Amino acid sequence: MGLSVVRHPGTDPAHCAPPMPAAPDALEQRLLDDPQLLDDIAGAVGGPFHVLFPERVAVNVNAFHAAFRAAGVDGFVYFGKKANKAACVARACAESGAGIDVASTGELIAALAQGVRGADLMVTGPAKSDELLWLAARHDALIAIDALDELDRLAALDLPARIVLRALPVGSASRFGLDPVELEQAVQAVRAPITLSGFSFHLSGYDAVARADHAVALVGHCLRARADGHPADMISIGGGFGVDYLDAESWARFRDSLSEKWFHGDAPGDGYYPYHFPVPGAAMLSAILEHNDLAALLRTNAIRLATEPGRALLDRAGSSVFRVQGVKTRTAHGEPYDILTVDGTSLSLSEQWFDSEYLPDPVLWPHRPGQLTPTCVGATTCLESDLLSRRRIPLPRRARVGDLLVYPNTAGYQMDSNESPFHELPLPPKVVLHERGDRLRWTLDATAR
Repeated sequence: MGLSVVRHPGTDPAHCAPPMPAAPDALEQRLLDDPQLLDDIAGAVGGPFHVLFPERVAVNVNAFHAAFRAAGVDGFVYFGKKANKAACVARACAESGAGIDVASTGELIAALAQGVRGADLMVTGPAKSDELLWLAARHDALIAIDALDELDRLAALDLPARIVLRALPVGSASRFGLDPVELEQAVQAVRAPITLSGFSFHLSGYDAVARADHAVALVGHCLRARADGHPADMISIGGGFGVDYLDAESWARFRDSLSEKWFHGDAPGDGYYPYHFPVPGAAMLSAILEHNDLAALLRTNAIRLATEPGRALLDRAGSSVFRVQGVKTRTAHGEPYDILTVDGTSLSLSEQWFDSEYLPDPVLWPHRPGQLTPTCVGATTCLESDLLSRRRIPLPRRARVGDLLVYPNTAGYQMDSNESPFHELPLPPKVVLHERGDRLRWTLDATAR
């Protein structure tokens, strides 16, 4: 069974969106092909749930490591923990030699609990609390300083601490980071027992060239800081490594022929994630290192390059599963379509809450023969706007009460960044799936116990 029924352009009804199948991970495909396991898990947890594949996280981490090795660069990967709270993801990072980027005491403690060493943590975020600064220093975590007063508060703790200074990129209007004057003041203010290890930046968007150019600027900051007696031997270029959710043809067909007729109610805004990303993840890191031979500049000056990917380390590492509770038929533009109600909310697909829509098609499980049925997906709440899929998806058959809808590749941000126990509904638990020989075994993630 595949993730979607592929149909040729022009064969679908005009009031139905074109198919947008996602390519599954091998473990996810085994789960979809299993005749019983999904239903067993759904019966055991009694509601919607998320499935995670930590082995895939390890594959993605190792791809970043391989890109560093191929370029001959000393590099390090910090997983952006805000992208997924699951304990199994943090454990996979620890076991794969990746660190974790945290922004709260809760995230720091959770990372330590899964075996990530304090020295492999980077603490980011604005205006960190004194408690977070103290805990980070105690565990020898690398601290990204975002403001002069934050540096003052860290110094007041009188603890050994390793820091990078977060530089505001030229031309950026971000509220985060130090402008050029503040950056110079911070360099001059650093005193023992604080060590200035280097500099960092974060950019919105997914432009490899911009990241490479800003990395060159950070190398310059390091060399000037060394002249003032600081080690300054690392830079961090943050995250923003794209994920390739859809093939080029599906993405182009959607963007080029986007129609309001495809949606139940108003169409979302145009702020879609770039669901087809031709140079994603570790390949994007390689492109950054190759641009103007950034790798040679780093090697020549003995500077370590750190990255903070979130979504890219979670590519194909999980899915979200909902059970159909109701099916009704409506008419649009003179044509019928179905509205499903499932046993969860769109808060479990975070993209829906940014005037956008999560585009990879859900899989209707189990597989049965039937006729193409344009279908949108609503949630089990009292809000008219609470829709998991506003667009009418070309499901390969009509859904029935009790069927499951499996949204693919949701581990990166979709699963839990916006979840809420609205209506006192329980949050969907996270289920960890492992291959054990010829069997698939599952357990609840530590966050769900």
